[in-house]
Amino acid sequence: MDTTLSELIILSHELGREDRALAILGEGNTSAFAGNGAFWVKASGSHLASIEENGFSQVDLEVVRSLCQVNSMTDDDVAVGLKKALVNPSHRKPSVETFLHGLCYLEAEVSWVGHTHPISVNSILCSQLGAKPFLKHLFPDGIVVCGAVPAVMPYIDPGFPLALAFRDVLRHYLDRYGQAPKLLLMENHGMVALGKSAKEVLNITLMADKWARVIQGTYGFGGPNYFTDEDTLRINNRQDEAYRRKQLGAS
Repeated sequence: MDTTLSELIILSHELGREDRALAILGEGNTSAFAGNGAFWVKASGSHLASIEENGFSQVDLEVVRSLCQVNSMTDDDVAVGLKKALVNPSHRKPSVETFLHGLCYLEAEVSWVGHTHPISVNSILCSQLGAKPFLKHLFPDGIVVCGAVPAVMPYIDPGFPLALAFRDVLRHYLDRYGQAPKLLLMENHGMVALGKSAKEVLNITLMADKWARVIQGTYGFGGPNYFTDEDTLRINNRQDEAYRRKQLGAS
């Protein structure tokens, strides 16, 4: 079996573990850059917790790029486009979020992507506060693992419309910060972890889960005591934290 695909299966199982409550049933999707202008992505309807080799499809990045040049597609257009994008026609229909995953590889220097719906994170993203509680940090490792600033999106219809909106958010983030976000928060939907290794994607997801739990816990004791912007920048730019970030994300 392809080495990247083997790692992707392991990552998917880790994200789909029932005890972690990050994704259940057919929720969430994962992908990895396969080289040669293609990427592996979860097939529609597969379960992260039990997915195996036949639960993934390989998709052509250039086809995804060309499909994303239009402003809208009908559901039928999306179905035809996803089938056209398959490197191997015998592979199953890829996830409807294939466009979002493809844009991660086309627009940002990442190699792995994990999209989940953690109960902890969604408890906040589905609240009246939306993503606002995540816009400042509470503890150092949240910065080290998830980055100084998450990208944020309002609710958008999953699939092609979401991918196009994400492209705009990603480009704006890249222009402002000079690098891709590690964490994307989608209100009333879930989160996306963008990494350079499978381990980094898992780390980001687990840390976002902890972050959400800490946020919730603080409301029992007067509310969050956020870092100042100066505190956050200090942690984000410290040489020792940069070294630790590299070690944590290493394959």
